[in-house]
Amino acid sequence: MSTTPPVLAAELAQAWADIQRHHPELPDLAAPESLIGESSSACGAELSFERLLHEAVHGIAAARGVRDTSRAGRYHNRRFLAIAEELGLDHPEEPHPSSGFSLVTLSPEARKRYRTTIDRLQRALKAHTVATTAETSRTFRGPAARHGSSGGGVRVKAVCDCGRNVRVVPSVLAQAPIMCGGCGKPFRIPEPVAAVG
Repeated sequence: MSTTPPVLAAELAQAWADIQRHHPELPDLAAPESLIGESSSACGAELSFERLLHEAVHGIAAARGVRDTSRAGRYHNRRFLAIAEELGLDHPEEPHPSSGFSLVTLSPEARKRYRTTIDRLQRALKAHTVATTAETSRTFRGPAARHGSSGGGVRVKAVCDCGRNVRVVPSVLAQAPIMCGGCGKPFRIPEPVAAVG
Protein backbone atom coordinates (compact mmCIF):
# COMPACT_ATOMS: atom_id res chain seq x y z
CA MET A 1 0.00 0.00 0.00
CA SER A 2 1.35 3.42 -0.92
CA THR A 3 1.65 5.86 1.96
CA THR A 4 1.47 9.12 0.02
CA PRO A 5 -1.13 11.73 1.01
CA PRO A 6 -3.06 11.27 -2.29
CA VAL A 7 -3.71 7.65 -1.28
CA LEU A 8 -5.00 8.77 2.11
CA ALA A 9 -7.16 11.39 0.38
CA ALA A 10 -8.55 8.63 -1.86
CA GLU A 11 -9.35 6.48 1.20
CA LEU A 12 -11.10 9.45 2.84
CA ALA A 13 -13.12 10.00 -0.33
CA GLN A 14 -14.05 6.30 -0.42
CA ALA A 15 -15.11 6.36 3.25
CA TRP A 16 -17.23 9.46 2.52
CA ALA A 17 -18.82 7.64 -0.43
CA ASP A 18 -19.60 4.73 1.91
CA ILE A 19 -21.45 7.15 4.21
CA GLN A 20 -23.29 8.60 1.19
CA ARG A 21 -24.59 5.13 0.28
CA HIS A 22 -26.49 5.13 3.58
CA HIS A 23 -27.31 8.87 3.48
CA PRO A 24 -27.76 9.98 -0.16
CA GLU A 25 -28.49 13.60 0.74
CA LEU A 26 -24.91 14.00 2.00
CA PRO A 27 -23.09 16.35 -0.42
CA ASP A 28 -19.83 15.28 -2.06
CA LEU A 29 -16.63 15.93 -0.14
CA ALA A 30 -14.96 18.70 -2.13
CA ALA A 31 -11.40 18.26 -0.85
CA PRO A 32 -10.67 15.11 1.20
CA GLU A 33 -7.08 16.21 1.69
CA SER A 34 -8.32 19.27 3.58
CA LEU A 35 -9.08 16.97 6.52
CA ILE A 36 -5.49 15.71 6.66
CA GLY A 37 -3.61 17.62 9.31
CA GLU A 38 -6.54 19.89 10.11
CA SER A 39 -7.85 20.01 13.64
CA SER A 40 -10.66 21.66 15.45
CA SER A 41 -11.17 21.39 19.17
CA ALA A 42 -14.92 21.40 18.63
CA CYS A 43 -14.99 18.75 15.89
CA GLY A 44 -12.13 16.59 17.12
CA ALA A 45 -8.41 16.91 16.53
CA GLU A 46 -7.71 13.34 15.47
CA LEU A 47 -8.63 12.21 11.99
CA SER A 48 -10.68 9.02 12.19
CA PHE A 49 -13.84 7.51 10.77
CA GLU A 50 -15.71 8.87 13.80
CA ARG A 51 -14.48 12.38 12.93
CA LEU A 52 -15.42 11.84 9.28
CA LEU A 53 -18.94 10.86 10.34
CA HIS A 54 -19.04 13.98 12.55
CA GLU A 55 -18.13 16.10 9.49
CA ALA A 56 -20.85 14.28 7.52
CA VAL A 57 -23.38 15.50 10.10
CA HIS A 58 -22.32 19.08 9.27
CA GLY A 59 -22.61 18.25 5.55
CA ILE A 60 -26.18 17.00 5.90
CA ALA A 61 -27.08 19.97 8.10
CA ALA A 62 -25.78 22.29 5.37
CA ALA A 63 -27.71 20.39 2.68
CA ARG A 64 -30.90 20.75 4.74
CA GLY A 65 -30.26 24.40 5.56
CA VAL A 66 -30.10 23.58 9.28
CA ARG A 67 -27.98 25.75 11.56
CA ASP A 68 -26.31 23.05 13.67
CA THR A 69 -23.71 25.18 15.49
CA SER A 70 -23.31 28.57 17.12
CA ARG A 71 -20.48 30.51 18.78
CA ALA A 72 -18.43 30.58 15.55
CA GLY A 73 -18.98 26.85 14.98
CA ARG A 74 -17.77 25.74 18.40
CA TYR A 75 -21.11 24.95 20.07
CA HIS A 76 -22.95 21.98 18.54
CA ASN A 77 -26.66 22.30 19.28
CA ARG A 78 -29.54 19.79 19.53
CA ARG A 79 -30.17 20.05 15.76
CA PHE A 80 -26.61 18.75 15.28
CA LEU A 81 -27.33 15.99 17.79
CA ALA A 82 -30.54 14.93 16.00
CA ILE A 83 -28.68 14.50 12.68
CA ALA A 84 -25.75 12.82 14.47
CA GLU A 85 -28.15 10.24 15.87
CA GLU A 86 -29.50 9.60 12.35
CA LEU A 87 -25.94 8.85 11.20
CA GLY A 88 -25.23 6.48 14.09
CA LEU A 89 -23.46 8.71 16.56
CA ASP A 90 -24.18 8.70 20.30
CA HIS A 91 -23.67 11.43 22.91
CA PRO A 92 -23.91 11.67 26.69
CA GLU A 93 -27.15 13.16 27.98
CA GLU A 94 -25.66 16.51 28.99
CA PRO A 95 -23.96 18.88 26.52
CA HIS A 96 -20.39 20.03 27.06
CA PRO A 97 -20.41 23.64 28.40
CA SER A 98 -18.37 25.09 25.52
CA SER A 99 -18.78 22.64 22.61
CA GLY A 100 -22.32 21.35 23.21
CA PHE A 101 -22.97 17.97 21.63
CA SER A 102 -19.73 17.81 19.60
CA LEU A 103 -18.29 14.92 21.62
CA VAL A 104 -20.12 12.22 19.68
CA THR A 105 -19.02 8.59 19.50
CA LEU A 106 -19.84 5.74 17.15
CA SER A 107 -22.81 3.66 18.22
CA PRO A 108 -22.36 -0.13 18.21
CA GLU A 109 -24.71 -0.31 15.20
CA ALA A 110 -22.68 2.22 13.21
CA ARG A 111 -19.43 0.47 14.15
CA LYS A 112 -20.87 -2.78 12.79
CA ARG A 113 -22.32 -1.13 9.64
CA TYR A 114 -19.04 0.57 8.74
CA ARG A 115 -16.58 -2.07 10.05
CA THR A 116 -14.88 -2.63 6.67
CA THR A 117 -14.69 1.11 5.98
CA ILE A 118 -13.29 1.81 9.45
CA ASP A 119 -10.62 -0.90 9.09
CA ARG A 120 -9.57 0.33 5.63
CA LEU A 121 -9.36 3.96 6.78
CA GLN A 122 -7.42 3.04 9.93
CA ARG A 123 -4.82 1.18 7.83
CA ALA A 124 -4.45 4.20 5.53
CA LEU A 125 -4.15 6.60 8.47
CA LYS A 126 -1.54 4.39 10.15
CA ALA A 127 0.49 4.14 6.92
CA HIS A 128 0.24 7.92 6.45
CA THR A 129 1.41 8.54 10.02
CA VAL A 130 4.36 6.17 9.61
CA ALA A 131 5.32 7.77 6.28
CA THR A 132 5.06 11.36 7.48
CA THR A 133 6.86 10.63 10.75
CA ALA A 134 9.71 8.96 8.87
CA GLU A 135 9.85 11.78 6.29
CA THR A 136 10.13 14.56 8.87
CA SER A 137 13.15 12.98 10.54
CA ARG A 138 15.22 12.92 7.34
CA THR A 139 13.96 15.72 5.11
CA PHE A 140 14.52 19.45 4.87
CA ARG A 141 11.60 21.28 6.46
CA GLY A 142 12.15 24.65 4.84
CA PRO A 143 12.56 27.96 6.60
CA ALA A 144 10.62 26.88 9.69
CA ALA A 145 13.73 26.38 11.81
CA ARG A 146 14.86 29.99 11.26
CA HIS A 147 11.54 31.27 12.61
CA GLY A 148 11.21 29.14 15.70
CA SER A 149 8.51 26.94 14.17
CA SER A 150 8.52 23.19 13.93
CA GLY A 151 6.65 23.45 10.64
CA GLY A 152 4.10 20.98 11.96
CA GLY A 153 1.05 23.16 11.49
CA VAL A 154 2.29 26.41 13.03
CA ARG A 155 1.52 29.21 10.61
CA VAL A 156 3.75 32.23 10.06
CA LYS A 157 3.16 35.42 8.13
CA ALA A 158 4.27 35.34 4.49
CA VAL A 159 4.36 38.68 2.67
CA CYS A 160 4.19 39.88 -0.91
CA ASP A 161 5.99 42.92 -2.31
CA CYS A 162 2.61 44.61 -2.92
CA GLY A 163 1.89 44.59 0.83
CA ARG A 164 -0.54 41.66 1.07
CA ASN A 165 0.15 38.86 3.55
CA VAL A 166 -1.09 35.38 4.37
CA ARG A 167 -0.57 32.89 7.20
CA VAL A 168 1.04 29.69 5.99
CA VAL A 169 2.80 26.60 7.34
CA PRO A 170 6.46 27.15 6.34
CA SER A 171 6.89 23.59 5.05
CA VAL A 172 3.98 24.17 2.63
CA LEU A 173 5.60 27.33 1.28
CA ALA A 174 8.91 25.46 0.92
CA GLN A 175 7.24 22.91 -1.41
CA ALA A 176 6.32 25.47 -4.08
CA PRO A 177 5.71 29.22 -4.33
CA ILE A 178 2.30 30.61 -3.38
CA MET A 179 1.51 33.37 -5.84
CA CYS A 180 -0.26 36.61 -4.95
CA GLY A 181 -3.51 37.08 -6.85
CA GLY A 182 -3.08 40.85 -6.70
CA CYS A 183 0.34 41.31 -8.33
CA GLY A 184 1.34 37.80 -9.42
CA LYS A 185 4.53 37.71 -7.34
CA PRO A 186 5.33 34.97 -4.79
CA PHE A 187 4.69 35.29 -1.08
CA ARG A 188 7.83 34.91 1.07
CA ILE A 189 8.64 34.65 4.74
CA PRO A 190 10.61 37.80 5.63
CA GLU A 191 14.04 37.38 7.20
CA PRO A 192 14.15 38.35 10.87
CA VAL A 193 15.51 41.86 11.43
CA ALA A 194 18.62 41.87 13.61
CA ALA A 195 18.39 44.04 16.71
CA VAL A 196 20.50 47.20 16.56
CA GLY A 197 22.50 47.64 19.76
